[in-house]
Amino acid sequence: MRSRALLLALICVLPLPAGAAEPEEAARALNALRAEKNRPPLGWSAVLERAAAAHAQDMAARGYFSHQGADGSSAGTRARAAGYGWCFVAENIAKGQPDLASVMAAWDASRGHRKNMLARDAREFALARAPGNIWVMLLARPGC
Repeated sequence: MRSRALLLALICVLPLPAGAAEPEEAARALNALRAEKNRPPLGWSAVLERAAAAHAQDMAARGYFSHQGADGSSAGTRARAAGYGWCFVAENIAKGQPDLASVMAAWDASRGHRKNMLARDAREFALARAPGNIWVMLLARPGC
């Protein structure tokens, strides 16, 4: 019984796949937008995915919604903590959109979020979703 309760608790805080989307589906959606503006396509980063998922999980578990982590962290410090050495990083967050198409449309309609998705310096990205439809997209460029 106790292990069943623990499993249920874990399921409630673990991220769901990005709108039940595979990385390829998220990449198609983002890169279609980028292609419209003659931007090169971005590749998927498993390291950025870990950082995005951790932030989405934390917001869902602690009941907040912010670019600043509960520990005061920024998108950049979370990406570095996950092992991503970056020279450019940007973050989009959203809450409530039920699927990938909805969250992409919302970000596309927002000047700041759209700017992040079209950033010339970005080379890689990741997208995660946590319970409550809390979405986190990280866009970044490694190294430099």
